[in-house]
Amino acid sequence: MGNAQDRPDAARVRAFLDGLQERICSTLAGLDGGPGFRGEDLPRPGGGLSRPRVLEDGPLFEKAAVNFTHTEGRALPAAATERRPELAGRRYAAISVSLIVHPRSPYVPTCHANYRFFQAEDERSGEVAWWFGGGFDCTPYYGFEEDAREWHRTARAACDVHPSRPYARFKAQCDAYFFLPHRGEPRGIGGLFFDDFDEGGFEAAFALWRSTADAFLAAYVPIVERRRGMSWGERERAFQLYRRGRYVEFNLLQDRGTRFGLESGARTESVLASLPPLVAWRYDWQPEPGSPEAALYRDFLRPRDWLEAD
Repeated sequence: MGNAQDRPDAARVRAFLDGLQERICSTLAGLDGGPGFRGEDLPRPGGGLSRPRVLEDGPLFEKAAVNFTHTEGRALPAAATERRPELAGRRYAAISVSLIVHPRSPYVPTCHANYRFFQAEDERSGEVAWWFGGGFDCTPYYGFEEDAREWHRTARAACDVHPSRPYARFKAQCDAYFFLPHRGEPRGIGGLFFDDFDEGGFEAAFALWRSTADAFLAAYVPIVERRRGMSWGERERAFQLYRRGRYVEFNLLQDRGTRFGLESGARTESVLASLPPLVAWRYDWQPEPGSPEAALYRDFLRPRDWLEAD
């Protein structure tokens, strides 16, 4: 993590995330063509602001939530210190944009992204620890090699702005994090995931973080445009709702961001706005051998080097 000699510029971070939320909402609303996002500006207990933006029942997106949060508090919640116990009790600020998109079409993948910044100050010594975290991941219901390779190609390019070129590391961390141990399967095809990132100092880490944030739309929009016109029926819809259950299970059982939001006193309605509007569980269901549903498990729900041919 950063140190007192490398103090961050939280105002620049906040300004970037303000703009990021606006760009993402505008782009998704344009793709959807429906009523767009509705939102609120809610003061946070202890200081800060929560600005949820939610699109519901659109022609393309059944639900999309893009939430900005600026939280301040006197002591970091347990979800933020379980791997950094030395920071327990420190005054902190956390600024983030998190989003989830649940398309109506089973052929358009669900997509999640989160970009966050923390700083924690020791009030006695004045020492400031800071770090960036974030990334994006893709959860298809029907797999397409072209989409998966393009997704990861865009992720790699975003990471190449940093001297350490951390794509391989961030991809491995994503594969490990978005894994359901109780199911023994990945949530999707992964992407990027990183936390506690301060490598090269504030400017270098900030540039890498901004690059990965800007890459979300560059990765997702082409896939949406390519798949949105494909026809689907009851079979594909039933499989989509079944697979959405995996997202719900991960979000409620494992996701650190959900835990942090609830532990920091965030409005529960905002924290859980990312959950899909419809979902289904089916007892002991198995895909038909040789079916497109079986191909998702066989070819996509496993860690792969999607760029091996590059």
